[in-house]
Amino acid sequence: MAAARRVPAGRFLLLLAQEHLEFRLPEITSLLSLYGGQFSNQQEIRVNSPFWILNIPSEEMARGIMKRTVCAKSIFELWGHGRSAEELYASLKNYPMDRMLPYLQPDSTYKIRIHTFNKTLTQAQKIKKIDALEFLPFNGKVNLKNPEHVFWILEDYGMDPNNVPEEPFDLYFGRWIADGQRELIESYSVKKRHFIGNTSMDACLSFIMANHGRVKPNDIVYDPFVGTGGLLISSAHFGAYVCGTDIDYNTIHGLGKASRKNQKWRGPDENIRANLRQYGLEKYYLDALVSDSSRPVWRKGMLFDAIITDPPYGIREATRRTGSQKESVKSAEGSTENPVFISSSYHLSDIFFDLLKFAAEYLVMGGRLVYWLPIYRPEYTEEIIPRHPCLKLISNCEQMLSSHTSRRLITMEKVKEFKDQDQNSYLDDQYMPYRGHNSFREKYFSGVTKRIAKEEKDNQK
Repeated sequence: MAAARRVPAGRFLLLLAQEHLEFRLPEITSLLSLYGGQFSNQQEIRVNSPFWILNIPSEEMARGIMKRTVCAKSIFELWGHGRSAEELYASLKNYPMDRMLPYLQPDSTYKIRIHTFNKTLTQAQKIKKIDALEFLPFNGKVNLKNPEHVFWILEDYGMDPNNVPEEPFDLYFGRWIADGQRELIESYSVKKRHFIGNTSMDACLSFIMANHGRVKPNDIVYDPFVGTGGLLISSAHFGAYVCGTDIDYNTIHGLGKASRKNQKWRGPDENIRANLRQYGLEKYYLDALVSDSSRPVWRKGMLFDAIITDPPYGIREATRRTGSQKESVKSAEGSTENPVFISSSYHLSDIFFDLLKFAAEYLVMGGRLVYWLPIYRPEYTEEIIPRHPCLKLISNCEQMLSSHTSRRLITMEKVKEFKDQDQNSYLDDQYMPYRGHNSFREKYFSGVTKRIAKEEKDNQK
């Protein structure tokens, strides 16, 4: 008689939302490490699938991850998995009875739900699948409204909606543990927010950025291009104290023209503090200052646990820094004349050079920098990602903007203390490759112009 196959402890099934596919693995990996877990190569993951089997040390850690993730819908303690119904039933019969019994007691209540991906079942088909599990020792009472335990049958019919198989490719059965935080996407929607700008970050991506940055309670999180404070909100939701700077006086003070349609000027409640107050997060707001990110105002030292930001690309917001009329002309020695400060252009490569240098100097050890890097896709290679000797690249995820442009969410971790020799030693080697993207704005709009011309030509046919 063959020995029964040992079922590994801590096997969980993660059900993921089918959006922002590239961002899901870095989010789950970051959250796993935040709660003290480690992502092993033995995890059974198909990157584009909505079903991942994960080895997680404890149910408590699984619940912790689900309190944070916006990429995952639910997590289940996996009791069985197969490529056919027979394989699933055999897998369930092999699951240790001592792990099942606490949830199958006579005085407990339960219900069984069915989730199918890429196929809709009739009610009769669902009932037939549930009845087929009668070999499991369910001793409790069925309670469809408020059960103590919920069990799920999950079936994967593949990724092709035009070629749905009769039978699923994979079947899973498990005990529901927790749901993710998908409802935050709606409750924090930019559409309902008091104060928005032209480039206010989508709520889902804001929470993904905070998770990639492993933001946790009592952290200090900084955004050097704070704008209307959208990225501060997601970090504050997770209990971090937040602050930011921006070169735009009107944005910091909530003045000037409104970004909303049918509204000319910003109202008195349109400012960053009011945004945090709207969500009950004002106590986490430290402050926002008018400041030029190319000229840091902070005292020396490791001040921030995370830097999470979306620098301007020159499309909807200008790339600017402060300059001086005398800057290009060497002033006379000993001159006491006050310079007149003006706004000057700020090349993209310089923005990211300054940002990485700032992060290397001001992040705590193990702190993370999370930022968006605009890319002209025909010229993209991984070599153009800006680097710094104090920062390790953790993840690099693409979001398409157009057929020829995208932006990449870059996550880096501080792994080495900043020394004076790290100031400029890497400037040429690490930043030359990205300098071709200084003309990103021109390349972006040249593509838009070509597309409009093509559409006009097609319409004339």
